[in-house]
Amino acid sequence: MASHALGSSSRREFLKTSTSVVAAGAIASQVLAPPAVHAAGEDILKIGLIGCGGRGTGAAVQALQADPNTRLTAMGDAFGDYLEAKLENLKQQTEIAERIDVPPERRFVGFDAYKQVINSGVDVVLLATPPHFRPLHLKAAVEAGKHVFAEKPVAVDAPGCRSVLESCQLAAKRGLSVVSGLCLRYGKHYQETVKRVHDGSIGEIRTLFANDYRGPIWMFPRKAEWTDMDWQMRNWYYFTWLSGDFNVEQHVHMLDICAWLMNGQYPDSAIGMGGRQVRTGPEYGNIYDHHSVVYQYASGTRLVSNTRQIANCKSDISAQAIGSKGIASLSDRLMSITGETNWKYDGPKNNVYQTEHDELFAAIRKGKPINNGEYMTKSTLLAIMGRMATYTGKQISWDEAYHSKEDLTPAAYEWGKIAAPPVAMPGLTKFS
Repeated sequence: MASHALGSSSRREFLKTSTSVVAAGAIASQVLAPPAVHAAGEDILKIGLIGCGGRGTGAAVQALQADPNTRLTAMGDAFGDYLEAKLENLKQQTEIAERIDVPPERRFVGFDAYKQVINSGVDVVLLATPPHFRPLHLKAAVEAGKHVFAEKPVAVDAPGCRSVLESCQLAAKRGLSVVSGLCLRYGKHYQETVKRVHDGSIGEIRTLFANDYRGPIWMFPRKAEWTDMDWQMRNWYYFTWLSGDFNVEQHVHMLDICAWLMNGQYPDSAIGMGGRQVRTGPEYGNIYDHHSVVYQYASGTRLVSNTRQIANCKSDISAQAIGSKGIASLSDRLMSITGETNWKYDGPKNNVYQTEHDELFAAIRKGKPINNGEYMTKSTLLAIMGRMATYTGKQISWDEAYHSKEDLTPAAYEWGKIAAPPVAMPGLTKFS
């Protein structure tokens, strides 16, 4: 099930192509849109959830709260126990319980559950499975004429990124909305701070810092009855083929903020180091527990990206831009600019998870689609590029990252044996 490439041959062509995603929708949607891609105010919008973990069910709640004339009518997950447990949790939430209509015949389990959800008569699909599956599921949803909420990141390898870009271009042509789970772009405090940077408050950006220092997260000990695939799927976070590694799965938020600060410019190259210092046991799959990457821009600007997931260490999830006239600091705790201009954000803070769904459903109602395809694809590739650098020990160019042939798709999606992927060893692991 490998994704296929666009066939573009340079970074310039990629950027030109991806920039056209939103514009293409405005030109072509009148001609190519399938019927009923938006709904009048009283029409019921049917929602299908694909991926019933915590983030998926959270997205379902937010989607239902975004529009009173919505119904959750289908759910799909690789595991039936996940689906049933999360469905019961949703039914306990009184504010949305009456709009949950997922009878047994619309509860789908297994690797093909996404197809059944998409074909169940829904109007909007929420994609919240492990990131590996995002390109496959997005392609199927867009080809079926569905509006999409796609959690971040949108791929784990370059072929996946190329596939997502194609799907978002098709969505634009068909007048379909694609809203990204890179939710910080929907935060009023982030929007105001980035606007001030773009307006010149700190001058020319010279250096960026993206930090993601946090403690460990969940891990499910292997049970005797689990096959290899069961174990890896239930612990998807710890396997690069499923999550992309944590500097892709989680740190993509801060990398995307830096890309936003740079006004959509992306670096020419990356070099870095990383490894497993604490999470060394086989129960932690094959991902690293720390990465440090320096991205180099053609202008001379550098982005220094540092990530760590180790217990009993200082936490810091933030971005900082150092410019010729000042410094912008961005985190959920503080938004400020210091230097020639001194400013601190003291306005309202919205629930970014809710706002992204509010805007998605408002766009559907108005028939004015949102398409976040450009930045969600490029920022995902930015994170993958950093992993390529830390895994191989090589300096990786943007062109190399984009055209990489490394495809992390397993030989088959089957509930049986699957080898545990090896841990990458810099200097030994090859770039492909």
